[in-house]
Order: sequence, then structure tokens, then C-alpha cells
Amino acid sequence: MTLTLTLIRGLPGSGKSTLAKTLPGVHLEADMFFENALGEYHYRPELISKAHEWCQRECERALAQGNSVVVANTFVRHWEMSAYKKLARKYRARLVTKVCRGDFPNVHGVDSATIERMRQKWQD
Repeated sequence: MTLTLTLIRGLPGSGKSTLAKTLPGVHLEADMFFENALGEYHYRPELISKAHEWCQRECERALAQGNSVVVANTFVRHWEMSAYKKLARKYRARLVTKVCRGDFPNVHGVDSATIERMRQKWQD
């Protein structure tokens, strides 16, 4: 089986997590950093950079072990995918990028003003 790193991007509520769960590989999201042992979500905006660092480390760990990985983050700007693209090159993984454009209620309660700001910054 070919080692694959799949990046799923989209605004909150676009269906990223739902799609990620259907694909083979280790499923990661920066939001997982904010879940406690009971699976309860407690977002702390001051820790968002640490959450993304954690996600990248976990991705590298899985690739190094020979596991394909699916990362579902917003990736609003292209540069936000650069660390993952480097990991794909380092581990010679096939890189796949998918964009979700659904319109569902977002599970983390991101307010509409924040989503609109993200939409304005979106890079196709």
C-alpha cells in the first residue's frame, strides 16, 4: 500500500471531520489537542499554535511508523499546509489535498463572524 498524506481543508462546518473518518489512515486534527480524556472539547485560543505543533508532530510520528495519515484542519491559507507538504516529501508519501465545501452546523460552535472572516481570507 502506498504511504499517503491526505490534507482536508475547509471552513468550520464544511464536512472535513466527517470525510476524514471515511478515509484510511491515522485521523488527526488540531482540534483533537483540546479534547480531554473523556472526549470533551475545551478550546483555548491562546494554545492554538501548540495545537498545530502537536498535530504536525503526531503526523510525523505516524508517517515515520509507515502509517498513512489524514489531517482535517481548516487550512484557510496555502502556507498553513507547508509543514505537511514537507513531511510528505521527507517520508516520500503521496500527497492528496481535498476541499470540503458543505454547509453543516459546526461541532465546535465557531461563530458566524469568525467563519466569515475565514471565508474572506480563503485561498483556493
